Amino acid sequence: MTERKTVVYPNPQVLAEAVAARTLLTIIDLLAEPNRKRVDIAVTGGTDGNRVFAAMNASPLNDAVDWSRVHVWWGDERFVAADDDDRNAKQAREAWFGKLIEDGLMPAGNIHEMPADGRDADEIASASPEQTDAVLAAAAAEYQRELVEQLGSEPALDIAMFGVGPDAHFASLFPDHGEVEIDDPHVLVAGVRDSPKPPPLRVTLTVPMIARSKHTWVFTSETRKADAVKAAFAQRDNPHAPSSYADGEELLWLIDEGAASKL
Repeated sequence: MTERKTVVYPNPQVLAEAVAARTLLTIIDLLAEPNRKRVDIAVTGGTDGNRVFAAMNASPLNDAVDWSRVHVWWGDERFVAADDDDRNAKQAREAWFGKLIEDGLMPAGNIHEMPADGRDADEIASASPEQTDAVLAAAAAEYQRELVEQLGSEPALDIAMFGVGPDAHFASLFPDHGEVEIDDPHVLVAGVRDSPKPPPLRVTLTVPMIARSKHTWVFTSETRKADAVKAAFAQRDNPHAPSSYADGEELLWLIDEGAASKL
């Protein structure tokens, strides 16, 4: 397990700008490597994630990235209709990469959204738990196939970015919910039913997939997340604090003074 490095910033806005700059500079550096054809990053949603997208858009470093060679993935997604406002991908499109595509800087094919729920409201309401599990399993298998097709039989991301919830969850790996304890290296994506945070259906990368990342960055802000950060730092691989499972070749926790206030 990689040793965790922690960087503390003064406030949420400085944190977002720092994560944005780190992301853009790392992409630029990776693309400069000999024989490097592409960079694959997994992004996150939420308040902190959307602040980072806004800071990336505003950064002069944005113009130095060859976006045609950058592929975008997700660490998790809400399993709802494709046009639902809860979709992390919809929020990211509106806040960030939609303009890159519109301006011809990034091919639409470089965006790898997790599957959406194509069922209508009646089908969703009438589905048994077993039927819902089967639909989620199919969605997870579809995304895993895409990872393998794009990145090879042992797929790994260059950058994987995650926020943290007040309950110390990351991705859609929730406390005492089971998915965070999946340790089968062949199970890279999982479905989540009855998520404690709405909406109830999710698709998420598993810990084995996350741990393969070259750079794993966990970032969060504000005092309301301080207990979560404290719990994640108290013990590694604690199922009561799933973000304690975060791992990668490089593991950074990027937090502000509020989130760090109980360390």
